Amino acid sequence: MEFRPCIDIHNGKVKQIVGGSLRDTGDSAAENFVSERDASFYARLYQREGLKGGHVILLNPVSSPYYPATREQALLALKTYPGGMQVGGGINPENAKVFLEAGASHVIVTSYVFREGRVDFANLRKMAETVGRDHLVLDVSCRKREGCYYVVTDRWQRFTGEVVNEALLEKLMGYADEFLVHAVDVEGQALGIEGELTALLGDWGRIPITYAGGVGSFRDLEELKRLGKNKLNVTIGSALDIFGGKMEFKKVLQYLRQ
Repeated sequence: MEFRPCIDIHNGKVKQIVGGSLRDTGDSAAENFVSERDASFYARLYQREGLKGGHVILLNPVSSPYYPATREQALLALKTYPGGMQVGGGINPENAKVFLEAGASHVIVTSYVFREGRVDFANLRKMAETVGRDHLVLDVSCRKREGCYYVVTDRWQRFTGEVVNEALLEKLMGYADEFLVHAVDVEGQALGIEGELTALLGDWGRIPITYAGGVGSFRDLEELKRLGKNKLNVTIGSALDIFGGKMEFKKVLQYLRQ
């Protein structure tokens, strides 16, 4: 299990938010932490620690008046740590190469591929052909409804009809180098992981998967390692001291490097 760092950018600022609270209307979100540092500060920190495969996420839609400032911060992070981080948020074949040329190792895609409630395989093939499978991460972030985890899109606001299960992961794995999975219902709350989801992902575990959502203690990391059969990588946001939380960044790295 590797640590995958994050830089979430909303309204031009590095933030940690409560995932399910994000709204396009008014560009609002419940905030856990708003950094006084820019995105390059965190990119340099991750570079110094030799951490790769983390993600920079643009949390504003392209239509937002804040999008240019958010995009500027994302590009700054990528240029600060070339080849070290992935980028997601409004990625499509038209803009993907801009982010790759700026230094992203991969682009992360959700809404362009999950359209009208289903996987749009024409769009998925176009995306994979544009950037190459080795540079594509599929975001299958999800929320629970009626006992199943459904992929959610549009900054986690819209449910699709796609259930996160082994069948879906099998269908998608031929197009992507990795999966990113935010457990949106617990994202930003540091109150514990989604055990059922991590067990499902760990049982499958055929390509790299980064899990994010709910980690708030070292006990949660132990549980994630156990349920995920030590196959899942992990992102921690609000719980880290570098984002105003109680878990020491250095101690988390030590724990995961043991």
